[in-house]
Amino acid sequence: MFARLVATLCLFAGLAGAQARAQDTLIVFAAASLKNVLDDINVAFTQATGVHVTTSYEASSALANQIEQGAPADIFISADSRWMDYASEKKLINPNTRVNLLGNKLVLIAPATSKLDNISIGQGFDIARLAGDGRIAVADVQAVPAGLYAKAALESLGAWPAIEPKLAQAANVRATLSFVARGETPIGIVYATDAQIEPKVKIIGVFPAGSYPPVTYPVAATATAKPAAVRYLEFLRAPAAKAIFEKYGFSFLIRPTS
Repeated sequence: MFARLVATLCLFAGLAGAQARAQDTLIVFAAASLKNVLDDINVAFTQATGVHVTTSYEASSALANQIEQGAPADIFISADSRWMDYASEKKLINPNTRVNLLGNKLVLIAPATSKLDNISIGQGFDIARLAGDGRIAVADVQAVPAGLYAKAALESLGAWPAIEPKLAQAANVRATLSFVARGETPIGIVYATDAQIEPKVKIIGVFPAGSYPPVTYPVAATATAKPAAVRYLEFLRAPAAKAIFEKYGFSFLIRPTS
């Protein structure tokens, strides 16, 4: 009897410990382009608060759909407003916590060993000719933010009809980056911050800012977020986080908190 009681108490203690650990861990769903910078920020957040962070990186479209299907997440960081709007319409986020946190730029990249360089991108830009017989790596132009921004830029510059048949579309912007880094495509379109973290590629041109909607990263706590999510959102707005974001090339869109 005593042994059974001890076993029962141990079981309850184990369950209580698991629940406590779950409460001390935040689950963040973040756009793939944020991986390197957010990994650093999560380490700093855990050191400052003791709260651990588990992060899932994917295309914003995929993450929003996963949250809708019931995937556990406390924080959602999208690479565009479209998918955050979708999450809001589906009541998947707490709208009172939503803020546009970061900005980025769209660039044209090539393998680091490529002879292509210093390409001027403007109206009438013939990117299809630039690719030669090769293809042009982009994220999915129907759903993934990086692909949507790229399509908008190419349409506004008059390059879309010629380039569409030559596209090599990837599941997210990091997969796009890998296509070019491995030399599978001669050029690709990614965010400036992605190019910055990959030594096997180089930026050969920058898309004019007015040719596509401003790249914006909204962040919000989910509708089912743990209380610690508030601390995480506050940390993202702190000067320490701002310094890390800017080190990786992101622009900080809000005034940092003290």
